[in-house]
Amino acid sequence: MVVSICRISLASIVQSVVNTRAIWWSRGTALSCFPRLLPSLWREATPSVLPTTTTQDRPTMQDFTAQPSPDFAGRHALVYGGGKGIGRAIALEFARRGAQVAVADIDRKAARECAAAAREFGVAALDVHCDVTDAESVRAAAQAAEDTGAVDLVVNNVGAIISGHPEDIPLSEWQRILDLNLMPVIHSNDVFLPRLLERGAGHIVNTASFAGLFPYALNRMPYVAAKAAVIALSESLALYCEPRGVRVSCFCPGPVATEVLAGMRSWTEDAVMCGPGSQYELILPDAAARTLAEGMLAGRIMIPTHTAAWEDVRAHAADPDAYLRRRMAALAEGDPGLPQVSEALRQSLRGK
Repeated sequence: MVVSICRISLASIVQSVVNTRAIWWSRGTALSCFPRLLPSLWREATPSVLPTTTTQDRPTMQDFTAQPSPDFAGRHALVYGGGKGIGRAIALEFARRGAQVAVADIDRKAARECAAAAREFGVAALDVHCDVTDAESVRAAAQAAEDTGAVDLVVNNVGAIISGHPEDIPLSEWQRILDLNLMPVIHSNDVFLPRLLERGAGHIVNTASFAGLFPYALNRMPYVAAKAAVIALSESLALYCEPRGVRVSCFCPGPVATEVLAGMRSWTEDAVMCGPGSQYELILPDAAARTLAEGMLAGRIMIPTHTAAWEDVRAHAADPDAYLRRRMAALAEGDPGLPQVSEALRQSLRGK
């Protein structure tokens, strides 16, 4: 059994996609990380789903430096896992739109830096240390945020990913991945559901993944299982909460350029993940966060970063056996399924 740790930069991630090959480092440091990470997304299936932007009008970094809009003015958001990546982008997008934000993260320095950046939009911001695997820590972060005003936007955005063949992944890793991807949502709901339901207002956002929508990831099973559970939980919560005045959204990111690969463990040597993805475009966390905010304002329950994944969802629902057979054939043919990377994104990640 081999455990490997991936340590690559965003620029390296993008380059691996551009070259359409895995990144191979020496044994004991990294194993073709990016192809194992990339899941697939959504294809437009119904007008009720937010349309994705096209390549021509894909948001640029300049779009996120515009003047704040008052969409969330007067709202108070708590973002669990808000120190880095998509969580940080969500916190800043909410602040840009006028919300007061509390940033909770196990990395207090990252939370502090995000809160400072949020204040540049002219809103109040708080940083809070939180270990989301600890129910009491989640409750303490909630109380710290509510000490500055009632929280009415709760974002549960913490997660971790591993790779490996199922026979190689120990039970302890299954538990760790469930503790990081599913239980934080349950811990947060345990705190906030009674409060929001009593007030008859508020909005809960649970971050899942396109990885939980349809089968394709054959060597990330703990992550896939956890994210599928978050999706099912969120849909059930929507059925219960929305008639009582509390909105629920399930955010399902697809290929987003983050550093989630840093520290990702691989339990199987030389295991390369293949999956659908070539029809999708890698996007920045800022673009993902804006899609979430717009979906929330539109009253969406299921909010993808890429609507293209709905084609896979429809195909799987129409005939699960046929869909799985096609996936098996594609994997056998070695289709890497890597997402498209625009020149603008490559330049942005290179700092040009």
